[in-house]
Order: sequence, then C-alpha cells, then structure tokens
Amino acid sequence: MNELSRPHSFHIPVMGTGYTIDTPIRVAHYGISSVISIIDHRLTEQMRKYYSKLYNFEYELIKEPEPDSRARRITAYLNLVQRIVLLKFDQLKASAFEEGSEITKYFEMLSDTSPFKRKYKEMLHLNSEEKVTAQEHLRSLIRPGSIDVNIMTKIDGANQRDEEAESSEFNDAHAALRGYAESNLSSSVVFSAGLNPRLYSYISNFGDFYPNSSGLIKKKVILKVSDYRSSLIQGKFLAKKGIWVSEFRIESGLNCGGHAFATDGYLMGPILREFNENRTQLKETLFKLYSDALENQGKSTIESAPEIAVTVQGGVGTSDEHRFLLEHEHADSIGWGSPFLLVPEAVSIDAESLNLLAKTGEKDYYLSNASPLGVRFNTVKGNSADIEKLRRIGEGKPGAPCIKKHLAFNTEFGEEPICTASSKFQKKKIDELFTMNLNETEFKKSFSKIIEKTCLCVGLGNGSLIEKGESLAKGTQGVAICPGPNTAYFSSIVSLKDMVDHIYGRINIISFKDRPNMFIKELQLYVSYVKEKIEENYTEQSEKQAKYIDRFLSNLSGGIAYYEQLFMELKNQIGDASNKALSELNLLKKELNQLSMDN
Repeated sequence: MNELSRPHSFHIPVMGTGYTIDTPIRVAHYGISSVISIIDHRLTEQMRKYYSKLYNFEYELIKEPEPDSRARRITAYLNLVQRIVLLKFDQLKASAFEEGSEITKYFEMLSDTSPFKRKYKEMLHLNSEEKVTAQEHLRSLIRPGSIDVNIMTKIDGANQRDEEAESSEFNDAHAALRGYAESNLSSSVVFSAGLNPRLYSYISNFGDFYPNSSGLIKKKVILKVSDYRSSLIQGKFLAKKGIWVSEFRIESGLNCGGHAFATDGYLMGPILREFNENRTQLKETLFKLYSDALENQGKSTIESAPEIAVTVQGGVGTSDEHRFLLEHEHADSIGWGSPFLLVPEAVSIDAESLNLLAKTGEKDYYLSNASPLGVRFNTVKGNSADIEKLRRIGEGKPGAPCIKKHLAFNTEFGEEPICTASSKFQKKKIDELFTMNLNETEFKKSFSKIIEKTCLCVGLGNGSLIEKGESLAKGTQGVAICPGPNTAYFSSIVSLKDMVDHIYGRINIISFKDRPNMFIKELQLYVSYVKEKIEENYTEQSEKQAKYIDRFLSNLSGGIAYYEQLFMELKNQIGDASNKALSELNLLKKELNQLSMDN
C-alpha cells in the first residue's frame, strides 16, 4: 500500500453514531485515517453548529422540514470537517521542526519502520543548511489521514413528508449516501451490515464513484465483511454496476465493538487465509465484470485493475498482533477501535463513560440483546443508558421516547413501523403479554426480552453532546456504549501519542497479565455463543436448527485445527506465547468435542 495515501498502518474504525463523529478533526492532521457514522443527520447538524461557532465560521441551520434536509445536513457537515482538517494540517505543515511542535508530533508518531520516519531521523543529524532543505522535502511528503464515512446498510427505513411516504431515495441510508456523494471529500464510504441491492444500485447515480480520464476514483467503496463468500458476492454485485471495491475490511464476527454479526463459526484466522489464497483471483474476477460494465455504460475505462486493499479489525490489542497481521497475514492496515475509547484526544466521549471503561474488567463486557435491530450488541455493564432504562422500568414506564426513528422497523401493531426500544412498542407488547395466561417463569422470561432493548439512535450520540456541553433530546439522557470485549484489557485513560506508541511497540499500556491472543479470544467468544444457541433450542430443536449447530461446530473445529498448525509454526518466533495459545486451544477443543457429543 502506498505510504503517501496511508501514512500509518492503523486506522480508527467507526464507533457508534457519536464516538467518532469528529475524530477526523482530532486526528486526521497527524495522518491518521478514521471513520464517521453519517446516518444521524440531526447529530451531524448539531456538530456543524458546534464547530462553526468554535472556528468562527458562518452557520445557517438546515431545518428538518426543508427539502432533502437529511442529505444536505450531511454534506454540509462533511465539508466543514474537511475544511477544519485542511486548516489544521496547513498549520501543522507550517510549524517549526522543534520539540513539542505539531509537525514534530506528526513524525514522532509514525511507525519506526515508516520511510517517512527514517527520512525524519536522518534530517535530525544534518547540518543547518542541509537540514532546512530536508525539512522542506519532509513537509512536501506528508498527507492528512482520510476522512471516511460509514453507512450501515440495514438502517434504510422509509421516511414520510406531509404524512405521505417519500420515495426510496429519501430512505435513511440512501440520503446518507447522497449526502456523502455530494460532499467535497475525496475518501471512502464504508458499507457495513451486508448487501443492500437497492442502496448499492443507487451508487451509480454519482459520478465521483467512477474513474476519471486519468483512472482516479474520487470516492471509493469499502465493504466491511466477516467472510470471503459474502465479500465475493457483494464485490461482484457492485462490479457489474461499474463500481470498484477498493477495500475489503474484515471484521471479527464477535470480537468487535457495537453490533456483532456472528458468522457460522468462521474464525478470523481461516478467513484471512482464504482471502490471501484468493486475492489475485478475486481481483481478476471483479476487474473483468468492472471493465465490461464501464464499457457498456460508455464511461472512462482503465487498462489494469485498481488496487484492492485487505484490512483487518476486531480484537487487536498488542503491537505483536498488529505486526503479525501486517507481516504474516499481509493486511494493508489494522483497525484499532475500542481501545481508542480510552483516548479522549481521539474520540468524543463523556467523562462518566470514559471513567467507567477505565475501571471495568473482563466480566463487565458482554454480548447483549439490547439492539432494536435484532442483532447482538457488544456493550458494558453499568452504562448510563442501561441505568436510565432500569429507572423507567421501575417507574412503570418501560421503553424510551422514539425521537430519531432510525431503527423503527417493527410492524406488529400496524402499518407504521415502530422501534422495539420505544415506549409505544413496549407498552403494547407488555399489554399483550398479560392476555397470554403464561406461568410466572414464562412471563418473566418474555417480559425481560421486551424490556432489554435500548434506544441506540439517541444513546450512542449522547456522549459526544455531553462532552461538548450541548443540549440533549428531552427524555433520553443516558449514554449507550459499544465497546468490544478487548476493551477490558485497557485499564487507563491515555494520550493519543501513548496509544500510537503502544500500537507500534514503543511502550506497553496493558497491565492485564493474562490477556489471551486475539485469535484465542475470538474462539472463546464463539464457543460461548454456540453453547448459548444450543441451550436456547435444547427442548425443541428443529432440523434446520440442528443443521445450523452442526455446521457451526464443524467450522469451529476446522478453525481450531488451523490455529494448532499456526501456533506450532510460530513456536520459534513467539515461544511462551505460542505454548500458552496451544494450551488454551486444547481446552477449547475438549469443550467443543463435548458440545458435539451432547448436541
């Protein structure tokens, strides 16, 4: 991967709707790429107002009832973010090469293996005249990090205007895509949560996603994926539309923050191996479809396939793991998400949530059923959104006011979709429960399933507003947190420089002695997950469920066999760490064998 376009070998993935809402403003001038969630147009508008005031820029509210306000708000915010990033970057470039300066910080944070860093160190030992020339050359080399955006493809509900449904182009994800497409950014959109054919087809409306006469693509597409097969399917779909996938961002199914899209027992290691084995074929397959599509559409064609980056994220926590993924698995960049929740310089987080994350341990992080999407959700005990939720339940008022409606998809009680975390839905569902004549055990179980849903639309953005002293939506003051299990091993609030130094192995900020290898941790999470699935269907397991469990167990067994071979090969390199991993694998193998026998 070209160092000019990616100065660092890590990136900061999207975290919730609010935690990385302004991360590029905080870190992009240091060459660090990050991802903003753009689904919440109300939050982007609040941030635009805040930063316009902070930088003395002119601000005019884009009112919600105005035509196409969702997309226009997103466009306006992204243009503002770019304006601020370029301003800060120009100031950084102009700063002196002296201790504590911004440009010195830029170079000091780079990996010691970076060609930029080597040139910088060489400059330090030159005489005065040569040093001036070298410094000007260094200034010309550096680039800001990419301002990327994330769109969760499942959040694409229809919207209404004047009590009538708007056409699909005004759906949430469609409007967000249009907002990005019409911005000035030259970066990437990350699509997560799987294939949305209508949304993917909509991309073809925007010229920035196609190559220009020089073969350059201004706005690129990144797919967040959890297995090779889905990557190929989605890549082909887009290639046939003349849209190139510039990066496949592989994320652990369970060892990640936020929504956890569990695979059928496919583990990170075997998935990476499959990508590496098929990388050339993948590129050739997609390029044939892509070239044909461009030609058929009469657009600029290119002679050779653009690059496809393969990046990895989810559970990475040490410099050894970071380096292994780069060197052994040939990843182009590594995503460090949840650990950055303890870096207030980099993310937008309130003090209460920050302090909670700094003091919690392994047992506090869990895979919840809190998301109204019906997808499992990684979170931590004691977050203020859960406290607020329990208070409402105690007052006999379960559920939250549904203000933003991004997750309003349930139509059990009428044609108009409502959110399962809303007070409207939960009241109706609990009233229905009282008519079902359930015994006490069944009633409590069903009641718990109803009330465990949390308002994420508002809760995931509240932390960023509290941090800035901005007003919150009436009735929902709690902060929902979306850290992955890996956060448990980071137990102190740290500076941006210290986190970057940790990533590159210059210091170690993990005091937890028995932290498992990221591959082992993911396997542990999957074993726990499949045990839960078996217990859920223990009394009346259908044939379909039985086949699913068998396939899941078989895939996990294959993953264990792969890891046994991998850690045996690594024995000479990592010694005790390899022996520890093999010992843990042996225990998990026994547990899995027992599950197979019992199932």
